[in-house]
Amino acid sequence: MRSTTIILTLVFLAVSLSTSALANPDHVLKVDPSSLGPEVSSLLYGIFFEDINHAVDGGLYAEMIRNRSFEHQDPVEGWFAVFESDCKATFSIETDRPLNKNNTKYLSFEIQSDDKLISLSNDGYDGIPLKKGERYLFSVFVRSDEEYNGEIKVMLVDTKGEPVAEKSLGTAFSSEWEKYSVELQPNESLDDGRLIITMKGSGKISFDMVSLFPEENWNGMRIDLLEMLEELKPAFVRFPGGCLVEGDSLENAYRWKDTIGPIEERKTNYNLWGYHQSYGIGFYEYLLLSEHLGAEPIPIFNAGMSCQVRGAEYCPMDEMDEWVRNVLDFIEFANGPSDSLWGSKRSELGHPEPFNVKYIGIGNENWGTEYHDRFPLFREAVKEKYPEITIIFSGPPSYEGASFNRAWRWARSNGIEIFDEHMYAVPEWMLRNTDRYDKYDRSGPKVMLGEYAAHAAGTRNTLQAAIAEAALMTGLERNSDIVIMAAYAPLFNREGWSQWTPDLIWFDNTRVYGTPSYHVQKLFNDNTGDVIIPSSLTDEDIEIIGYWFKSLYHVCSYDYESKELIIKIVNPWPEEKKLRIEIGEEVQITGKAEMISITSDNIFDENTFQNPDKVRPKTVGMSDLSNEFTLTFSGNSVTVLRLETTGL
Repeated sequence: MRSTTIILTLVFLAVSLSTSALANPDHVLKVDPSSLGPEVSSLLYGIFFEDINHAVDGGLYAEMIRNRSFEHQDPVEGWFAVFESDCKATFSIETDRPLNKNNTKYLSFEIQSDDKLISLSNDGYDGIPLKKGERYLFSVFVRSDEEYNGEIKVMLVDTKGEPVAEKSLGTAFSSEWEKYSVELQPNESLDDGRLIITMKGSGKISFDMVSLFPEENWNGMRIDLLEMLEELKPAFVRFPGGCLVEGDSLENAYRWKDTIGPIEERKTNYNLWGYHQSYGIGFYEYLLLSEHLGAEPIPIFNAGMSCQVRGAEYCPMDEMDEWVRNVLDFIEFANGPSDSLWGSKRSELGHPEPFNVKYIGIGNENWGTEYHDRFPLFREAVKEKYPEITIIFSGPPSYEGASFNRAWRWARSNGIEIFDEHMYAVPEWMLRNTDRYDKYDRSGPKVMLGEYAAHAAGTRNTLQAAIAEAALMTGLERNSDIVIMAAYAPLFNREGWSQWTPDLIWFDNTRVYGTPSYHVQKLFNDNTGDVIIPSSLTDEDIEIIGYWFKSLYHVCSYDYESKELIIKIVNPWPEEKKLRIEIGEEVQITGKAEMISITSDNIFDENTFQNPDKVRPKTVGMSDLSNEFTLTFSGNSVTVLRLETTGL
């Protein structure tokens, strides 16, 4: 152990080390396969999905029309009506004889001029992206209360209003709601198209559920964003939030039953992130997504209390049955036989086989007596009927301090199975606390680190943040007998529509890229072994203005199937480090290896739409290695070594 005096020229420690202070360090990593550490949790690295930053509506959900059901007005969000000169017509949002009880608003035109053109347009989210020759399915519900005399057309147009695809919906429309569908095939590719519905006739005509979907989708999901999730290979999917589950009042808390069934019957909901959710992706789709990804679904349910951070509304204790029943009904929906009430609804949606959900979470970032009084109601009801289900207990938004400590005391004394911690911290904190879980009680509750991210200056997705997360993850992996699940948060951010940064994946209408944090998550998940191999690093501690940091961060594991020793090394400092690696004779290195590294010229480098691959992994093959060798690790780097062995 040694002390190094460092002069800080910036608030960011990763770039403030003196070059001479750490010149030519000599570190030795001793790997000891003679005794095995804990098994690596099979669920260790997953994803957390919440509709924040338009992650779903305007994001993964492939619907291209904004406010398709006219349920949210500002005055009529997303829609524009243009009347030809001297046209005598009015339009309004109406509620008389709605499409159904959940979709109560629709748009009506009363037209007196039968020879003037009216155009109703929607440009989606920053324009509608279109590909030449691809097919797009348009649908709309139409009703004519007073016989409409004229034609209705639908078209896709460019920024000048010139059509690139056009179809007629007809000239005769019923006085009852009817669905009309046509296929549109653009003759030109556009990044910023618009949809236009034109009317030229007289009478009263009403529209609801105006939809435009690309034929290229998977269960209503955008393919390129889905591929980003597929590449992560998450072990679990925690959904649908987050604060979203709680709502900023119980009125707009997330109710899963509103999110299943026919799209036009799903009840839209204003969320606390400031926009409406169509629920086009609901609990059924989240279960399908989890199944598609080969991931364990981890649904989170409201505990009968809205967001405490925003000033909670609490359901009275004698009225909690609705919230408890919500959870029981969901388990029957997900796992029950096809002849059960809710299992039959799942079967009708196209999935007769149970999803076999094993975990549920009660509450999100809840704390105190109000939560501790309500949680047992759910646990007792679920365990009585479904004793095999594991129930996750919510920790507070803080990851240390009085409320956090109180929650852990309650959890330990009340037999909690899994404790959900959330951790948003500056990079320096993460570097100082990689041994956090070394100190946890091995006989107590397991931990799900349900949300975490390093918040660098300006909350940017820098390499600095990703390196700090990687350092923390070495501690998670080393302690995966305690930390059995962990997920970065938030997952998605739509450029120009965000409420929270940083985020794992950024996208717009046509482009998507992974941040440095994305590549760290993928790197770690692609390279988890089966069991931890004990290891130690000599001469590794550095003191910086009263705080101790490690010179390097590491974890070692073994993959039985590939017969590879996996060593992860994180160097958060600007200087390169020479490291001698000494591996015990209980495992023999064949000489072949692969080294995968993430680094960049500057600790503040980021990926962007203009340069999406600035920070990403690079792989090189290696040979002629033995059980003892020396490697140099670049400054500001995350590296994985996969060393082929003869077996363990």
